[in-house]
Amino acid sequence: MASTGQPLKHDGVATAPAPHRDALGESDNNGIVAPDPLSYTDSWRVRQYEVDVNGHVNNAVYLNYAEEMAVRHAEASGFGAAWAARHGGAWVIRHHEVTYHAPARAGDRLELKVTVELIRGSRGQRRTTVKRDTDGRLLAEIFTEWAWVRATDGRPAPVPRELVELAAPATAATLASRPLNRRRLAG
Repeated sequence: MASTGQPLKHDGVATAPAPHRDALGESDNNGIVAPDPLSYTDSWRVRQYEVDVNGHVNNAVYLNYAEEMAVRHAEASGFGAAWAARHGGAWVIRHHEVTYHAPARAGDRLELKVTVELIRGSRGQRRTTVKRDTDGRLLAEIFTEWAWVRATDGRPAPVPRELVELAAPATAATLASRPLNRRRLAG
């Protein structure tokens, strides 16, 4: 991904794009991450300890990948831990769904992409795809529903308006693509 290298601004606070490194410490994109607040791509190699007795990445590891991508994306786009703290809240995982298509093995270089699909109320939804870098084969898709909670008591709270407005086009597209929601919105 290309990057302007310019600082991002949220709430009037400038934050520099964060460099990212893969699991082996290798940096892609010259250490600069494109500041796309709704989509983020990264890559890394499968480490030997992530492989189970069947010789492929353990199913639970894909959940770790999805969470790692969400954190990297939030930090790179300026909506990470510091932003959440300034807004008195945090994201917690409410639900995961994983669809496995093919195995990944130790040493495979993976390309991962996370996309924000919806933010409204106290919820956020992201989809992470995992592909093998060498042939582009889709290995897994992880759908994650997040809940925005107050830092003071851990109770669900409305997502800050800034983020809801930023994600409004993605939210509208997601809702329009769901048959049940189309009927609900039409009525």
